Amino acid sequence: MHIDLPDKRYYKIGEVAKAFGVNTSLIRFWENEFDVLKPKKNKKGNRLFTPEDLQNLKLIYFLVKEKGFTLEGAKNKLKENPEEVFSKHKIIQRLEEVKNELIAIKNQL
Repeated sequence: MHIDLPDKRYYKIGEVAKAFGVNTSLIRFWENEFDVLKPKKNKKGNRLFTPEDLQNLKLIYFLVKEKGFTLEGAKNKLKENPEEVFSKHKIIQRLEEVKNELIAIKNQL
């Protein structure tokens, strides 16, 4: 899954939800369920997500939505070996990028 967001220091919850194609309520729910998500809150209480939070959201999205893990399963996987999950996710992302590049080249021929 490719997330198309500009490089910023903080992202609003609406931007994040739109980039992931989910409702803001799901992002708030995952924030309560997963300890790795700790967005900053301003004086109004608006959530401000950092690029690190986005990486954690990508991992959660990958485990729950793409791999079909339950919330408990995803929590356990992230607690047991987060480096393994991160590296596998990074490899899959790179392979998808290569696949898309190859498809674009094929379409040009």
